[in-house]
Amino acid sequence: MLSKRIIACLDVRDGRVVKGVNFEGLREAGDPAALAARYNREGIDEVVILDVTATLEARQARAQTIRAVAREIFLPLAVGGGIRTEDDAAAAIDAGADKVSLNSAAIKDPSLISRLAVRYGSQAVLVAIDARRSGDRFDVYARSGTDQTALDAIGWAREAAACGAGEILLTSIDRDGTKSGFDCELTAAVSDAVPIPVIASGGAGTFDHFAEVFTTGHADAALAASIFHFNEHSVSQLKEFLTARGIPVRLR
Repeated sequence: MLSKRIIACLDVRDGRVVKGVNFEGLREAGDPAALAARYNREGIDEVVILDVTATLEARQARAQTIRAVAREIFLPLAVGGGIRTEDDAAAAIDAGADKVSLNSAAIKDPSLISRLAVRYGSQAVLVAIDARRSGDRFDVYARSGTDQTALDAIGWAREAAACGAGEILLTSIDRDGTKSGFDCELTAAVSDAVPIPVIASGGAGTFDHFAEVFTTGHADAALAASIFHFNEHSVSQLKEFLTARGIPVRLR
């Protein structure tokens, strides 16, 4: 079994890290560079910056945040939010990102996935899928969870992979910020449907939740925010817990 990755998510608004519940009620959680530096020391595997108000925040402010975080870490950095064009992706990578995360723009124009995969390699292209349960299916939402689309999460994940995406960043809107556990049914359904890694997101609250999503959820990586931001748990403690349960993780 390949090592499972632990990823810290920095949701950024106006240059500060914020966190909410079900994509709403955002509260401040600190400085992105300072948090990234702490996670780097604790042994996080990757960092993701998601600009939650990208349409309102100027490109220069976002570039400053990316550069500040990139200076503090020595591990992969992905950036999402407002990546609508190849030029947007280039600006993020020029500022220090190793990967870009596409969401609404990829839904609108799936060929953007292919163009960026050709330009930078599939490993540099994540497709973020924000999904909400609707009966027996999982509906895909765009624009930070505000716009419901006609897409089904499993079908869209397959299309994204076929277009050249290197990974899927899969967020359960229902579980986001609730600390009630990842949606393992959603994660397993998508993981089993695509040949590329799936990052589970939304709902992390305990170490057991990570163990569950790596086993029954079949996730390749798990992303969390609030349980790390507010010093509830450390990355090193989580990795010790997973190792003790036979789940392989990257140790320094």
